[in-house]
Amino acid sequence: MIKRPSRRTFIPYLGAALLPGATRIEPELILYNANIFTVDPVLPHAQAVAIADGRFLAVGSNKEIRAGSKPGTRQLDIGGHTIVPGFIDAHTHPADSGLQHLKRVDCDLRSIAAIGNAIKERAARTSPGEWVLGFKYDDTKTSDGRKLTRDDLDAAAPEHPVFVEHRGGHTAFVNSPALRRVNVNESVSDPPGGKFDRDPATGRLNGGLIETATAAFRKALPSNFTRAERREGVKLISRMMVRTGITSVHDADGTPDDLLAYQDARESGELSLRVYCFIGAAFLDRMIAAGLRTGLGDDRLRLGGIKLYCDGSISERTARLTEPYVGRPKDYGIFLGSEEELYATALKAHQAGWQLGTHANGDAGIDRILGIYERLQRELPRRDPRYRLEHCTVVNPALIARIRALNAIPTPFSTYVYYHGEKMREYGAERLNWMFAVKSFVDAGIRVTQASDYPPGPFEPMMALQSQVTRTDSHGTLWGPRQRVTVGEAIRVGTINGAYASFEENTKGSISAGKLADLVVLARDPLRVDPMSLINIPIERTMVGGRWVYES
Repeated sequence: MIKRPSRRTFIPYLGAALLPGATRIEPELILYNANIFTVDPVLPHAQAVAIADGRFLAVGSNKEIRAGSKPGTRQLDIGGHTIVPGFIDAHTHPADSGLQHLKRVDCDLRSIAAIGNAIKERAARTSPGEWVLGFKYDDTKTSDGRKLTRDDLDAAAPEHPVFVEHRGGHTAFVNSPALRRVNVNESVSDPPGGKFDRDPATGRLNGGLIETATAAFRKALPSNFTRAERREGVKLISRMMVRTGITSVHDADGTPDDLLAYQDARESGELSLRVYCFIGAAFLDRMIAAGLRTGLGDDRLRLGGIKLYCDGSISERTARLTEPYVGRPKDYGIFLGSEEELYATALKAHQAGWQLGTHANGDAGIDRILGIYERLQRELPRRDPRYRLEHCTVVNPALIARIRALNAIPTPFSTYVYYHGEKMREYGAERLNWMFAVKSFVDAGIRVTQASDYPPGPFEPMMALQSQVTRTDSHGTLWGPRQRVTVGEAIRVGTINGAYASFEENTKGSISAGKLADLVVLARDPLRVDPMSLINIPIERTMVGGRWVYES
């Protein structure tokens, strides 16, 4: 720990923001000649920072900070480039997606033929009868104008069961061997909260699985990954993320195996970023029996809340809405279970001291989970529960008022307008003005966060900034202009608000003396460029805890 400075050593930093309670003032590293957007209202802009023991020691002008340099202090001229706090992705799936990158076929391709070729190539390297798995498939990103089918996958891998997950994570596509493996035939009935898709002309199963219809298939998929493979997945994804300026993540649905993988990667020096790990509700009893709850851990790896699910997906158009989807007058989306079942699990976690984060996309889903949170606070009030609404996509003024009253935290998709714009027409122009409602949340004083949900959404923070600031997709179409925010607001959403969502606003999220030295060096100033070019700003360096974890 850093020691309290003597009066003598404190003098060089008079006028600069200094680490409270510091016991020494010898900086290990000084970054100077920078354009620093601190996200700290006490000192919004600065030129230099001093760093020691993984924390910001002082923040201020070049003259103030460099005056405290000692013989062993390293100094780096940033050349006038911009520094912002490290970005916090408040809803993503790092351990799982890292493992998928290692084990599955990346189906983020632009035609069904290309996907078929990729599946065929993997099948050629896989023993007959073993599963071939794909991920990141998106039906709206291919040129074919239709969804992947059972017949497409049969042609690609006739001797292997195939399971291709949609990028959104709530639907999947399988072939005939996969249907046989799970004993699903043409007489199967739709499960509660799910659907087996069928050919509209013949009624034959076409391989599409919606929501809970994927459950039996997921149970049949190989899951006997080694501990080393899981650690390698964490290493891979953390390296991918820090290259984009992400320094902290909230794993939104972790498992005990994921938690162990994070610990293993950390101990081997391969965890490049900080992790706040939510645990899926299926593991709640195990966590309680072990005496675990939110907050256990340290600045690098900490237990988050319990993750629950209420409704469907935005990108797959299954979120539960109060008004039907455009062009689908009888389709309101899906609830994944009953309200009482959801309440019972939430109550158990709440009683055991866990933070709650519930997947709720549509306005009907958000209304349901807010009702549960309000009920918990009436029956078993907690002073600062920081209830989270994971995604919280389609809102209205009444829902916003209830969110504000609860001091709840929405984590809307930050890159969806830019990346998934082609899907937005199914929600309608007026409803788009109340989707990913960052501006409405900010104006109401709600601590809204930046969140990718990767793999469903790309995780690049610069894409998130452009998506939130312009509300324009990659083709130039404007969706929901009422929710546009300023660049400064978007940066705050992606930094200090993310820290608040994990109870860590006093230790990270801004460039302030005493906080963890997590920052990003940008090649251009995002507050001064054309907002339509934010996505093109290069990331030059990423620092976590005073150490460069990425340098271009």
